[in-house]
Amino acid sequence: MPLLAIVYFSISGTTERLAHAMARGADGMAEIAFCRIVGDDIVSGRFQNESLLESIDRAGAVAFGSPTYMGGPAAQFKAFADASSDRWSKQRWANKIAGGFTTGACAGGDQLHALTYFSILAAQHGMLWCGLDIPGGEDPSDRNRLGSQLGLATHLVDGTLPQSDVSTAEYLGQRLAKMARRNG
Repeated sequence: MPLLAIVYFSISGTTERLAHAMARGADGMAEIAFCRIVGDDIVSGRFQNESLLESIDRAGAVAFGSPTYMGGPAAQFKAFADASSDRWSKQRWANKIAGGFTTGACAGGDQLHALTYFSILAAQHGMLWCGLDIPGGEDPSDRNRLGSQLGLATHLVDGTLPQSDVSTAEYLGQRLAKMARRNG
């Protein structure tokens, strides 16, 4: 069974809730490694958590997640991405399946830029990007509510994460696990 590494930073708990929904979606199809980026992982501005990076080394699929802040992923996620350069130079993550998820304050709050950042990070590592195959506005369950094919984009409605976004996260986790099994 492939390993799905869910690499994420969460400050308010919303991104973490999406990470756990992705794990539920992959349940039974992949083992799960929660790779939460925490403040203690960053020392003098540099991400330093070798065991988290080694979890990704072992994974068949990786999900990148962060809230969208000021038009991109949080600085804590960026510190992780910068620290992955040693793996990049050796292409240690090449051919792994990758996907992404983010949440922002507004429906059009530049979440697409965060997802684009994740996809470029994956491309630099030689990973194979897996987006959503649910046309926005076409799903009877209202999954992919914001219509982002690149990955899961969400925002809170009246301070609450909509169930349709949680369902979309579950679907993306399932999709990443299926692709990892196919790729393995």
